[in-house]
Amino acid sequence: MEGKNKPPIIQEEAVNDLLCHLDTHKSMGPDGIHPRVLRELAEELAKPLSIIYQQSWLTGEVPDDWRLANVTPIYKKGQKEDLGNYRPVSLTSVPGKVMEQFILSALTRQVQDNQGIRPSQHGFMKGRSCLTNLISFYDKVTRLVDEGKAVDVIYLDFSKAFNTVSHSILLEKLAAHGLDGCTLCWVKNWRLHSN
Repeated sequence: MEGKNKPPIIQEEAVNDLLCHLDTHKSMGPDGIHPRVLRELAEELAKPLSIIYQQSWLTGEVPDDWRLANVTPIYKKGQKEDLGNYRPVSLTSVPGKVMEQFILSALTRQVQDNQGIRPSQHGFMKGRSCLTNLISFYDKVTRLVDEGKAVDVIYLDFSKAFNTVSHSILLEKLAAHGLDGCTLCWVKNWRLHSN
C-alpha cells in the first residue's frame, strides 16, 4: 500500500503474505470459503484477489458476500435463559476479512500519523492491553499520591458502547484526520450495508 491521502495500491505480495498467514483453525463465513483453501492456494489467488481488492477500494464498492455473517450466540455467564448473557459472534467472509486488514492498516496509519489516537489509548491498539492500561494508570496514581495530591477515580462501562457510536460522526472524524476519499467511501459502504 502506498501514498498518503491517495488511493491505495494493494500489492500482490502483500495479499500473498496475508493469505499465507491465515489461521486455518478459524471458521469460514457464509460464502463457504475456508481459510485453509485460501492459505494453500495463496500463490495462485494473490494476483486475482489483489485486483479485486484494489477495485473494491478504488470504487468504494463492497461485495455483498463480504457484508454477510453467520451469527452464533456464545454464552458468557449467568442464567442461560437470559439472552443478555450471550454475546454474538459473527462469522464473516475470509476474503472480506483479508480486505479489512488492508483497510484497518490504512486507517490506523492515517489516524496515528495525524495524532488522532492519544498515547493513553490502550483498547484495540497493537501491543497494548488491559494490563498496559492498568500499569499506566497505577503509575499515574502512585506518582500523584507520592506528590501528596488527592486522587479520585471513576470508571464507567458503557453497555453495548459500539452500537452507540454515530457512524456519520465517525466518518466525519476520519475525514478530518485526512483519510482519503476512497477509504472513507469503502468504510461507509461496508458499515452501512452489513447484514
